[in-house]
Amino acid sequence: MYFRTEKEGDAMFRCEDEPAVVKDYPYHIRDVHISDPFILPDAESGMYYTYVQFADTKRFPEVPAGPGHFFVLESPDLIHWSAPQVCFEKGNFRADRDYWAPECHIWRGKYYLISSFRAEGTYRRCQCLVSDSPKGPFRPVRPEPLTPEGWHCLDGTLYTDRKGAPWLVFCHEWLQVDDGQICAVPLSEDLGEAVGEPVILFRASDGPWTGPSGVTDGPFLHRLPGGKLLMLWSGYTAKGAYAVSYAVSDSGEIHGPWKQRKEPLYSLDGGHGMLFRAFSGQLMMACHCPNEHSRKRILLFEMEETEDALHIVNEVTGNWYQGMGGRAKRYAYEAPCTEVPCFARDPRMKGKGKTTDD
Repeated sequence: MYFRTEKEGDAMFRCEDEPAVVKDYPYHIRDVHISDPFILPDAESGMYYTYVQFADTKRFPEVPAGPGHFFVLESPDLIHWSAPQVCFEKGNFRADRDYWAPECHIWRGKYYLISSFRAEGTYRRCQCLVSDSPKGPFRPVRPEPLTPEGWHCLDGTLYTDRKGAPWLVFCHEWLQVDDGQICAVPLSEDLGEAVGEPVILFRASDGPWTGPSGVTDGPFLHRLPGGKLLMLWSGYTAKGAYAVSYAVSDSGEIHGPWKQRKEPLYSLDGGHGMLFRAFSGQLMMACHCPNEHSRKRILLFEMEETEDALHIVNEVTGNWYQGMGGRAKRYAYEAPCTEVPCFARDPRMKGKGKTTDD
């Protein structure tokens, strides 16, 4: 059951396994195998959604296997998730591999899935799919990709500037340019094509915390309460741990210049972070950990933001318990975590279209 406890005067909400919930949402967050998690809170349905490019066919044998698919998971509470459902399948689409880092954004009343795609013998490029529902089915907005021809790219995300114009922010791969880049390009109103030239915002080596790998991953834009524009992004520390950090735009807009945080925000072998606001109003960060493919799980952090900075308050899933690395690698535990996930505020929506009372 779900129940509320009082701890030092603050309301705490524990998400325990209730039979009725588990029946419809049998995939516990400690079991969800996912890379580059992106969580969409959808006020219309009162549900959270996340998207994966592979499915656990041993646990869910009815789910189709093989490349060329995206699957959607649904949750009422961020802990219990539905069985994977196909929301996109290749059909006559141009690409059948490298379906990486799918993100779903609501734009002009529709749902847009942004991801990278690749066909054999070609470069990886970012593209938009669209649907009337967060569950799909999604279809390509246009046949052509958004990122520049001749560029090897990944990890596209949507940014809307202060004038309401859409941009694609993405990574120009270190595999092609050695010192990986984070770039931006303006988009058409339907998110179907680039309508300007790409701009390089910064490079991996600009991060004081980064090592020599040259990797840039997972950009995500967020405006702080005071109006400053922040960008999460990931790379590797000098000691080789996958990490997430951020930069702040001095101009408050996409062109920067971008001032890098001196140290990572999280460096215990977790990265590709994004921010979302739970139905409770709590700001959350999602990333995956550890950065070992077969063991990747979602970490969910309750966050604190000020006018010019972002801070971690608490990780709620317990998935770091066995998976942490970096400087904490020798402190990881062998036994699975049995703690019940606990939130400072109830993450469920109480009534369609309304947020939960504090």
